[in-house]
Amino acid sequence: PAFATFALWKETTPIAKMNRTLPRLVRVFYEPPPFGPRTALNRPSYGMEGGTTPAWVEKINKMPTWQPIVGFSTLFVVLAYIPVALRENLPYTCSPEYEAANRAYMRYHNMNPIWGISSKQARAADGH
Repeated sequence: PAFATFALWKETTPIAKMNRTLPRLVRVFYEPPPFGPRTALNRPSYGMEGGTTPAWVEKINKMPTWQPIVGFSTLFVVLAYIPVALRENLPYTCSPEYEAANRAYMRYHNMNPIWGISSKQARAADGH
């Protein structure tokens, strides 16, 4: 085959033998970015800064990490509680009859038999 002949010829040439030598170590001098870490001359710095981002997003981005986390978590808890606060009746799945039927179904199918509803302790607590 032509490929095998070419490979054998290439291995016997002096150029191929020179490439088998160990690579030489090269000293590299590191020069940090001119305006500090995470900056470059041809693009905006890393993060949300950049001119097209709204000012309130940049302000949140520059806060300590815990402040936006606590703020947004509180906001979502309040938003999730609004339907519960405005509702007079709970959904039917929260009724005692539904929960009892659900527990009976789980016991019948022996779900979570070690620590859960089908365990000996749970059955003894429910009177079964």
